[in-house]
Amino acid sequence: MKVTWETHGGQAAAIRLGLPPKVLDADALPENMAGELDRLVAAALPEAEEKRRGSARDAMSYTITVEDGGRSTVLTRSDATMTPAFAALLGWLEKHTAQP
Repeated sequence: MKVTWETHGGQAAAIRLGLPPKVLDADALPENMAGELDRLVAAALPEAEEKRRGSARDAMSYTITVEDGGRSTVLTRSDATMTPAFAALLGWLEKHTAQP
């Protein structure tokens, strides 16, 4: 499984403009971390089709693309529409790709 994610908008949008998306390959992770990522993705995927309303001035938006077994699923949320499962996945991804 490969997970790619991007952050858009917000007050610091110009800083991120043109930056490549972040990518995490589950095959390169230790088994326990790959299992945790699988659980977080499984919790967030049912929400992929849900349409959520909401807006906030200068809100950040996030796109997470999960590629697994030849399938690609895109999850998109903003600060105003983020679900707990999406927030948990995004937080885990950010934590495990943080620069030292």
